[in-house]
Amino acid sequence: MAIKITDECINCGACEPECPNNAIYEGGVEWAISDGTSVKGSFTLMDGSTVTADQKNAPLSNDTYYITPNKCTECQGFHEEPQCAAVCPVDCCVPDDQYTETIEELMTKKESLHL
Repeated sequence: MAIKITDECINCGACEPECPNNAIYEGGVEWAISDGTSVKGSFTLMDGSTVTADQKNAPLSNDTYYITPNKCTECQGFHEEPQCAAVCPVDCCVPDDQYTETIEELMTKKESLHL
């Protein structure tokens, strides 16, 4: 499952540079699939909708850092554990129960983001 950042976030920013998929954004910042990935052209999101890779999408949070589940792979294929959770000083990077994915699904997502 994807990782989410809870309201306990203190906006320290420690998590953002650790994400190998560039799935973490500062509050209020728009996100795109192409940010930090090799995706070009169209991309199918988890909800089945299709966007262009460089399309800017609305921020998921305006107040705190956030993780877009469309790019989060829990660091599968990169690290032993989610790096955002490993570096978070207040333990606010936690599993997001809304997005349950198997390791195989996470690895497939990783491969689609890093062609």
